[in-house]
Amino acid sequence: MFYDPRSEPHGLAHNPWTSLVVPRPIGWISSLSDQGVANLAPYSFFNAIAGIPPFVMFSSAGRKDSQTNIEATGEFVVNMATADLKDALNTSSAAVDQAVDEFELAGLEKAPCRNVAVPRVAASPVALECILNRVVPLTARDGTKVRSEVIFGEVVGIYISDDVIVDGMLDMARIRPLARLGYMDYAITEEVFAMMRPE
Repeated sequence: MFYDPRSEPHGLAHNPWTSLVVPRPIGWISSLSDQGVANLAPYSFFNAIAGIPPFVMFSSAGRKDSQTNIEATGEFVVNMATADLKDALNTSSAAVDQAVDEFELAGLEKAPCRNVAVPRVAASPVALECILNRVVPLTARDGTKVRSEVIFGEVVGIYISDDVIVDGMLDMARIRPLARLGYMDYAITEEVFAMMRPE
């Protein structure tokens, strides 16, 4: 099959778009409102985009509390989503009032960060402390404003649990990262293999 998403229907029972670029890492974003209320929400339009210095980006369809908070405070944290935390992650995705603390809603303990005021998920083995770099609105080629805006963050602090470091490297089999596959489907990284680049 082939279709032009600008003008042609896909003809399937469900929109396939979110299942076409997979698996996607999940940016489990924590932030603070200007009133000091903690927010925690998962975003599957998320990725690392630079290494030196490290940068990340995420976006959502429509403006949500995370973006409002980040624009107000200039800070956020990316917490790694893992198999052990999948139920809490799902709970934190609920659409609730801005006054609700999703850490409390999901039964998660907060841990302080070093370089930002935003808390991290204490049980997550990896957390990236970020400062806002910029927010980029998206516009389609025909000039139509897209609902999504892209939030770029510079990573200014990295937490890694000692429990997942083996021989100086992160052990992904211990971490068991969670990924998004589209629809309501997820995947857990359980098989890991190395493949050396050709010289």
